[in-house]
Amino acid sequence: MARATTKGRRAAALLLGAVALLPAACGSGGDEGVPLVNLYNAPQENLEAIVARCNDLAAGRYRILLNTLPRDADGQREQLVRRLAAADPGLDVLGLDVTWTAELAEAGWIREWTGDHARQAREGTLAKPLETAVWQGKLYAAPYNTNVQLLWYRSDLVPSPPRTWNEMMAVAAELAARGKPHYGEVTGAQYEGLVVWFNSLVASAGGQILNAGGTQVALGPPALKALDVMRAYATSKAADPSLPNTQEDAARLAMEGGRAAFEVNWPFVYASMAANKPDMLPVFKWAPYPGIDGAGASPLGGGNFAVSAYSEHPEESFQAALCLRDPASQLTAAVKDGLPPTIESVYQDPAMAEPYPMRHAILDALKTAAPRPKTPTYQNVSTMISAALSPPAEIDPPVTLAELREQISAALQSKGVLP
Repeated sequence: MARATTKGRRAAALLLGAVALLPAACGSGGDEGVPLVNLYNAPQENLEAIVARCNDLAAGRYRILLNTLPRDADGQREQLVRRLAAADPGLDVLGLDVTWTAELAEAGWIREWTGDHARQAREGTLAKPLETAVWQGKLYAAPYNTNVQLLWYRSDLVPSPPRTWNEMMAVAAELAARGKPHYGEVTGAQYEGLVVWFNSLVASAGGQILNAGGTQVALGPPALKALDVMRAYATSKAADPSLPNTQEDAARLAMEGGRAAFEVNWPFVYASMAANKPDMLPVFKWAPYPGIDGAGASPLGGGNFAVSAYSEHPEESFQAALCLRDPASQLTAAVKDGLPPTIESVYQDPAMAEPYPMRHAILDALKTAAPRPKTPTYQNVSTMISAALSPPAEIDPPVTLAELREQISAALQSKGVLP
C-alpha cells in the first residue's frame, strides 16, 4: 500500500500541469444549493436517459452531471488517473473498466462500499461481475455491466459448432479444402484483446497468470499449453492473414463481410449483424467459448461504478451510483446500448428476449468465466504480456513462457513500463 500511495503522490507532482489542461468539471454545488454529482463514464449512447431518470428520482436531493471520457480505454484510464493523482474534487462517480479496481483501490483513490450501500450493490448481483469490484476482500465498486465472449458461427457452413480450439482448426481446414469461407476470427493484435485470449486459454487449461493475491507469477504447464494452442492456431487455416492486427471490430466486419466461418467475440456482434446483414442473421448462431481439452473459460469484461475518495458529496455519489446501476438502468443499458446486465433478474425481463436471444448462454458462460489477474499494476502486466505474445505466429512456447515470467515479474514491480 505504501508503494502505491507514494507512486500516487509522485504522479500527482509530475502530472499536475497536465491536469490543468483537461476540461474542468462543473462546480460541486448544483442549482440553488443542490449537490452536483459529476459522473465520468465511457461513451454510451443512452446514458443520458439513464441519468435523467435518476435525477427525476432524486427529487432535488442531488443532480447528476454526465461527463464523457475518451472512447478508448487507455484514454479513459489516463484522464481518471491523472485527476485522481491530483486529488481533484470534481470527480464523484467513476465508470471503471473491471481491471482497474485493484489499482485505484490500492492507491486510495476510490472509497470502500460499506453498510447499506454495499448491501444494495451486492443484492441480486451475479457472482463473477461482483468479484471484479472486490480488492483484498473489500468492495470498492458496484457492477454496472458485464460481458463474456462466445463462439459465433455460420450454421450454413458449420452445422455443429466446434468445442475446442483444435476442433476449430480442423473445421477451418475442411472448409478451406472445399473452397468455402473458413477463417475463425480472434483478437490477435498487440493490445488488451491478445491478453484476454491468452488469459482465457490459461484458465481453460486449469491455470492462472498470477497467484491469488496478485503478487507473484503463476503460469506453469497450463500457460505452456495455452502458448502451444495460440501458435498452432495462428499458423493454421483458421487464422485470417490479418490476425496480428485483428481487434474486436475487425473480427466483426470479417464475419459480416462473408470472409469468416466463425469468430470469438462479445455479444455486441449479434445486434450488429441484425442491423448490417439481416439476411445472414438466421444462420448466425452462438455456442460456448472454446476450450483446450473440453469446455473453455470465457473472457470476462464489463464496467463498474466507483466513488472517488476526493468527492465532496460521497453520500449523494453512492446514492447516484446505486440508481445508475439499478435494474431499470441496467435494462436500458442492455436493450439500447448492448451492455449485458450484472443483476441476474434483469435477464428474465421480457424486453431482453428479442435483443438477447443468447441471454441464457451469457448466464451460463458467467458461471465459469475467466477474470483477468487482480493486481494494482495490471496496466503494466497487460502491456508486457501483449508485447511478448505479438505476433502470435512467432510464439516459441518454451522461450515465450520464460520471457513472460521475466517480464511479468518486472511489471509487478512497476519496472520497465510507464504507468
